[in-house]
Amino acid sequence: MAFGGFKVLENIDLRVTQGEIVGVLGPNGAGKTTLMNLLTGAYAPTAGRVHMMGQNVTGLATAARCRQGLGRTHQVPRPFSGMTVFENVLVAVGHGRTTPAHDPIAVAWDVLHDTGLAMVANRQASTLGLLDRKRLELSRVLATDPQVLLLDEIGGGLTEGEGDKLVALIRKIHARGVTIIWIEHIMRMLMDSCSRLICMAGGQIIADGAPNEVIDAPAVQSAYFGAAA
Repeated sequence: MAFGGFKVLENIDLRVTQGEIVGVLGPNGAGKTTLMNLLTGAYAPTAGRVHMMGQNVTGLATAARCRQGLGRTHQVPRPFSGMTVFENVLVAVGHGRTTPAHDPIAVAWDVLHDTGLAMVANRQASTLGLLDRKRLELSRVLATDPQVLLLDEIGGGLTEGEGDKLVALIRKIHARGVTIIWIEHIMRMLMDSCSRLICMAGGQIIADGAPNEVIDAPAVQSAYFGAAA
């Protein structure tokens, strides 16, 4: 991916298999969010292709990818603040893989029970604390019935206890067979959840493997922690 003559991503070769939970880390400016935008269709790559479940989706818009089973949360939750929690989730139902045979109201309630928001379903989204706003962000994506879930620094701003609750929810989602790609700055959350880590720096993948092996790699120590390579 290049903007003018500036290459933000280069030589990215990434494969994620069904059912994996893969963490992506790297310093600011590494290209992580740009990669997320390419996967979701927010950006069109200047070279290369994006495949999902065997299909070339490079030319598909974000909404079309969502209908095929790709969901994404944003680093800063973006609820419809003038709507209730329930209404926010209900709006999302039907924009993904949910078929007309599903009762939208039932789907919305099922999601809210799963994410622990059923008790605040009638509250205005604007009144929620940060953890519940993160849960609502997840709820809206889950209402589209994703097969692949992209998480963009969803742990940012949470206390350690709140982060633990969020990790438990993400593990619960993953246990259902949802494939997850998770960009996160809070390394503890990734180490507690992911079986595989990818580290990016300078628009490239510099390490890919088991979490402990990636963290201990000299290139990662240098790029991410500023240690001597």
